Amino acid sequence: MEKLSAPVRARRAALRLTQRELADLAGVSERFVRLVEADKDSVRLDKLVAVLDVLGLELHAELKSS
Repeated sequence: MEKLSAPVRARRAALRLTQRELADLAGVSERFVRLVEADKDSVRLDKLVAVLDVLGLELHAELKSS
């Protein structure tokens, strides 16, 4: 599974946002942003989508190959 932390960190940096600024824009806690950027396994999907939306990123599902 490709991790989300790298594209999230890279996009946040490209937008010149701090973790706090991203959290405020997405309506989540700064701690949540840190968890996403640390590739924690259990994060709330609705909050993750809010963070990705602020960054202009999307979450996609793909069929697993056999």
